[in-house]
Amino acid sequence: MTGNTLDTAISELLRAGTVIPAHPLALTKELAIDEARQRLLTKYYIRSGAGGIAVGVHTTQFEIRNKEFNLLEPVFRMAAEEIENLSPGRPFIKVAGICGPVEQAVEEAKLAVKYGYHLGLLSMGGLNHLSEAELLERTRIVAGIIPVFGFYLQPAVGGRVLSYDFWLNFANIPNVQAIKVAPFNRYLTLDVVRAVCNSKRCDDITLYTGNDDNIVLDLLTPYRVSVGGKTVEKRFAGGLLGHWAVWTKAAVDLLQEVKQCLHNNYDGIENLLVKHVAVTDMNAVIFDAAHNFHGCIPGIHEVLYRQGLLHDTRCLNPEEKLSPGQAEEIDRICAQYPHLTDDDFVKSVIA
Repeated sequence: MTGNTLDTAISELLRAGTVIPAHPLALTKELAIDEARQRLLTKYYIRSGAGGIAVGVHTTQFEIRNKEFNLLEPVFRMAAEEIENLSPGRPFIKVAGICGPVEQAVEEAKLAVKYGYHLGLLSMGGLNHLSEAELLERTRIVAGIIPVFGFYLQPAVGGRVLSYDFWLNFANIPNVQAIKVAPFNRYLTLDVVRAVCNSKRCDDITLYTGNDDNIVLDLLTPYRVSVGGKTVEKRFAGGLLGHWAVWTKAAVDLLQEVKQCLHNNYDGIENLLVKHVAVTDMNAVIFDAAHNFHGCIPGIHEVLYRQGLLHDTRCLNPEEKLSPGQAEEIDRICAQYPHLTDDDFVKSVIA
């Protein structure tokens, strides 16, 4: 079931923890959707073993909502159609990016429900003129239409710092089902975890890491918070990540390795700590940390282009291009960490 109720099978998958890549946008040279490649990307994520995808989010490019492009509905529709065709018989989480002031967010939530999306990833980006109270009211309104996946977006790419009290009140909103914590900041991440642990709905909310600079450690770490004299433990169940838009099969294998490590009382953690450093190095290059994340989407596109999943790397915003030296750095990480890439698997998907 979709709408304002979360399907039981989807809820169980969400809470168990899975890989949810943020879906990129495949474009032609004329800046129209390259439909064949857009659908191929969705196929790639499904075949990789991901448990869902997030569409219409930052990685899909916020400009899809601009009137001159008007691409939000097509990307929602195409992804939903491919999931229906390629993933029958198993739960697959469809997350729709939802942006803008209340009126826009309501329309986008209704559009997501129309195409069978299970959750709305509710961005706070671009709303610095709204108070925290107004953002909370906006969340309540959207949660009446579709289950909400909260989203703490890092300030470097359009987010804002939000208080502990905001996240405590946010967590107490009925129908908030999960929160993607992505401020790329340990202090702000802890604010969210503490708030959820102290909320009345602690057991109802699943945490997903969006901290692309700290993926493995977020997944390995038990967060223990004292609440009313008792210790409450919360973990990040999975990840909803732009980084997982590339090398997705390797990400699925990595999450499985993390779960196995936890199940076996942290046996194998040293190997995962080594991978943590490698994944962080890879992300620094793909997300272009050296240039304040200017080339994060082009970095994703470049990897997918090299693998043959995209025919073109351009973005709707012509200013979004690889930064100087970024291509050479991608060469380096691909050569240094081949065990964390999935080129051979991609060839089998394209064939």
